[in-house]
Amino acid sequence: MHVAAIREGIVIDHIPPKKLFKVAALLHLEDATSPVTIGNNLESSYLGKKGIIKVADASFSDELLNRIAIVAPNVHLNVIKDYEVVEKKQVEQPDKVVGIIRCTNEKCITNNEDMPTCFHYHKEEEEEYFACHYCGRKIKADKIELL
Repeated sequence: MHVAAIREGIVIDHIPPKKLFKVAALLHLEDATSPVTIGNNLESSYLGKKGIIKVADASFSDELLNRIAIVAPNVHLNVIKDYEVVEKKQVEQPDKVVGIIRCTNEKCITNNEDMPTCFHYHKEEEEEYFACHYCGRKIKADKIELL
């Protein structure tokens, strides 16, 4: 299967297949006016199967990249200029996340006052979670709710 090259834009690669459409939703691709290519369950020597998203004439903010990292950590981001990859990044789970995750503790100050949420990422053995800075609530990485 061939996927057309793009002249300028962003390629998000090595997306776990079950996370592809969550990443696509975060990017609001339904509003895109430039060409978008989405492929899922493509062969990958790295993952076995992968998803990929190509967005022509696009760039993404660090805040959006943090949102992607929360949903699908370790994806690869490639910046394309004149059909060439000019920058490669591996999107990693941020240690601190502000204003992106909703605290599930209804009594948390962030659910009762006008202030941004703040979470710290933790990984202990096989368990990954985010802990609320204010109330200490632990939320498993796969159970988070984005704002």
